[in-house]
Amino acid sequence: MAADVTHDSAACKRVDEGITRVFQLLGKRWSGPIVAVLVEHPVHFADLRRAIPGISERMLSDRLAELGAAGLVLREVDEGPPLRVSYRLTEAGAALEPALRELGDWAKLHLPDSPGCPGSER
Repeated sequence: MAADVTHDSAACKRVDEGITRVFQLLGKRWSGPIVAVLVEHPVHFADLRRAIPGISERMLSDRLAELGAAGLVLREVDEGPPLRVSYRLTEAGAALEPALRELGDWAKLHLPDSPGCPGSER
């Protein structure tokens, strides 16, 4: 005997769980730019802060901790003197490079121009 099942069609059109998890992490302000800088190579904290205009030390530290807890970024202490901390992507973090490149290309085609860094190409 088949049960008469009715449901809301919107329930069948939920956002993909993976997309939700990705944007919960990378959708936070500054997370994407941090990963994008680290795709190139490991970076010391001060250099990372300089590479992302407008980010505070505290926010950078918080986002790096979140990305580290998610398994995307590793924190490494360079023995001194002076003692310096650098950050690099894990294998999982580095695997984001193709997706980030695609998003950057998409933005160049579909998002309105905004003032870039002096001397940067668009």
